[in-house]
Amino acid sequence: MIYLDHAAGSPLEPVAREAWLSAHEAAGNPSSIHGAGQQARAVLDEARGRIAAALAVDGIEVTLTGGGTEAVNLGIKGMFWHRRAADPAKRRIIVPRAEHHATLDAVHWLVDHEGAEAAWVDVDDLGRLLIEGAGGLREALGDGHDVALVTMLAANNEVGTLQPVAEASALAAAVEVPVHVDAIAAFGQVPLERWAGAASLPEGIAAVSISAHKLGGPVGVGALVLRRGFDAVPLLHGGTQQRARSGTMDVAGAAAFAAVVELAEQRLRDPGGSAGKREVRERLAEGIRQRVPQAVLRGAAGERWMLDSGASTEARRAELDALALPGTLHMTVPGAEGDSLLMLLDHAGFAVSTGSACQAGVPEASHVLLAMGLSDEDARGALRMSLGASTTIADVDALLEALPAAVERAQAAGLAARTPRLGR
Repeated sequence: MIYLDHAAGSPLEPVAREAWLSAHEAAGNPSSIHGAGQQARAVLDEARGRIAAALAVDGIEVTLTGGGTEAVNLGIKGMFWHRRAADPAKRRIIVPRAEHHATLDAVHWLVDHEGAEAAWVDVDDLGRLLIEGAGGLREALGDGHDVALVTMLAANNEVGTLQPVAEASALAAAVEVPVHVDAIAAFGQVPLERWAGAASLPEGIAAVSISAHKLGGPVGVGALVLRRGFDAVPLLHGGTQQRARSGTMDVAGAAAFAAVVELAEQRLRDPGGSAGKREVRERLAEGIRQRVPQAVLRGAAGERWMLDSGASTEARRAELDALALPGTLHMTVPGAEGDSLLMLLDHAGFAVSTGSACQAGVPEASHVLLAMGLSDEDARGALRMSLGASTTIADVDALLEALPAAVERAQAAGLAARTPRLGR
């Protein structure tokens, strides 16, 4: 099986496995005051510091969680509760339409159960948050008097387009509104300054969610960076082990997380790291354009390949490349179900993703693609291929050999019959 779904989760890296096993060799609860407990605490604190260093924050600002989804929920719900308790007028949560479901479902729950109000912000045809104009962030913020927080991605998890985090956080800071950034898709894939706009987190970013499994760390290990001066009401109660979270801390998970964070940072500093991944992605994009011309490449990485050739487009190509995650390529195939493409390629020995939701086995168009302006039918033909550090030119060449037949069969099968959904 050739694995091309690293955006969903990368295979466990050897350094993470070794760090996890090594941390488990010592017994001890890191909250205990005896020697064994303090040895565990030392391992935990060192790991927390190493994770913090990658984001240019202090270790005390890192709250370890049971994965990225918990981190997102803690960031959004916790900050909303804290802000509303301080000022009941602050009920609005500003949310781009193309966010991950961890964000969307958390916000919908707050609207349904906690009296929150969602203010939706549009995205452009690349999946990038709009700052200006009707439906943009500036309009949604207003004077900020009733806004609890802004939540946004650092990079779209489906199409791989980097978001204007620095611009958004500056706007929010000007009206004293905190920003939560879901950086799970971007963290470790591009340098901090590529998605945050600087080598340290800009003013206005109150919280950042990250996860280990996207980098080749263990599943169920994540963190919420909660900056000094900002607070969140905990989701979990039963102790004061961490600033914004109760519960015995996962020493081994933290050690493994720190190990893959440093590995990712090393690869980003290596000239052959993200640049090499981008080269493989470009080989894949070029092959798709040649072998499956009916496919439409999406997001910033795809758009650069949809441009006509010519010197006048080179500046735009460079601009689009700067807006793209190096290892993500997304496409849609007219008249085909993404699920059909996925299953046909899986049968041929390739693990890819549709990047779309599927409720109770009923195919659904990606909300991200719909927000980008695609029709329901076009959005249903989605396929996402995401590369890892181990992905080779030979891997994508093999996929390109199998792809035309899979597309032909998926288009012949057509779109599945739709069943109306109940509720939201």
